[in-house]
Amino acid sequence: MTKERPKLVFLWTYDNWGGAQVYLLAVMKLAMSDFDITVALPRTSVPDIIYFLDELGIKYDYLDASIDTGPTPTVLNKVKRQWRRIHAEWTAFRYLSRYDLPKSIVHIEAAPWQSWILLTALSLKGSNLFLTMHNIMPRTSAWRELIWKARLKFVSRLPRFQIFASNHDTKNRLKGWVTDEFWNKIKVTYTAVDPTQIEAATEAALDRDSLRERFGIRKDRFVVLCVGQFIDRKGRWQYLEAARSIADKRDDIDLVWMTPQLPEGDDLERVTSFDLGSRFTLVRSSDVGKDRHSVLSFFRIADAFALPSLVEGLPIALLEAMALGLPSISTNINAIPEAIFDGSTGLLIEPNDAAALAGAIERLADEPDLRISVASKGREFALLNFDERKVAKDVIASYWSELRK
Repeated sequence: MTKERPKLVFLWTYDNWGGAQVYLLAVMKLAMSDFDITVALPRTSVPDIIYFLDELGIKYDYLDASIDTGPTPTVLNKVKRQWRRIHAEWTAFRYLSRYDLPKSIVHIEAAPWQSWILLTALSLKGSNLFLTMHNIMPRTSAWRELIWKARLKFVSRLPRFQIFASNHDTKNRLKGWVTDEFWNKIKVTYTAVDPTQIEAATEAALDRDSLRERFGIRKDRFVVLCVGQFIDRKGRWQYLEAARSIADKRDDIDLVWMTPQLPEGDDLERVTSFDLGSRFTLVRSSDVGKDRHSVLSFFRIADAFALPSLVEGLPIALLEAMALGLPSISTNINAIPEAIFDGSTGLLIEPNDAAALAGAIERLADEPDLRISVASKGREFALLNFDERKVAKDVIASYWSELRK
């Protein structure tokens, strides 16, 4: 007689996908042999993530609600966003209530200082709750920080609730925001790469010139790639300013950005206003290919990688670029210095400094010895320290520890 596997539910309430989902997919891959896994996500989710779930054979259910992660320039926008959050979390609570929660694991992707009511309600139903934090709360007013701190202190006292930090910076910054006992139990489970996928993408046959030509990227130029959501906190405007600065001086360097969703409306107008022509190319990741292999292989069109983030945890795209052997540039913020040591495993610049970004790009373009050195050391460091199989094993061990109590 086959023993029934415990239920494991992953849930998030926003439409886009990114490093957080790559982290959770790594856990799913290892957990699927021992758990009955279901993912709950908004019906309006970007199709790419559905493809990845189908590729793994993971079941999923749609939630008919989602939160608004866009800017809120007016009071009315703020009110609407709060209403959408309340509706999405109520929908999530009703969905999760169908399961025998004390005998299940629920891993939520949410901001605990905002979703504290949902976490409390689920805790009262006996849920075994897990949440991964990839970065600390954004800076805000003093009074709002006091409220957020009170909420985090409260949820850190909930029974059967645990937080994973995906880097040491996030855990360290949580000190004082949660109880000391809770903080001591926080495990660092790094954002990480799949070495098997990295090896497959590295060794696959690739006609780089043809792939560049397919996306309108000039094949005889030094190409710099950025990968991630095309949003402010990823440093998109600094990236474009650096591209314009370089274009004003030389014609041998082009910049590319691969993103799940292309900009529209005012954002697209602002991109166009830089008047970069073929010097800057936006590529939608789904046009590259739906599977992870295609996306990772696309990194190889580039000679270097740059991610000028303003707010960040430890970005998966940066780790993947390093593991694939691309000399990488990023900003000296949050957990990025846990992977990039300036001049060794990559180049670090200060955030919001387009001139420094342009200078670092030009250094890599003009100094082949530096390129080779940081690419080699970066690849070795990423593969040695950020292996998703070890991370997933640690996460799943925590699941079992909670279920056995």
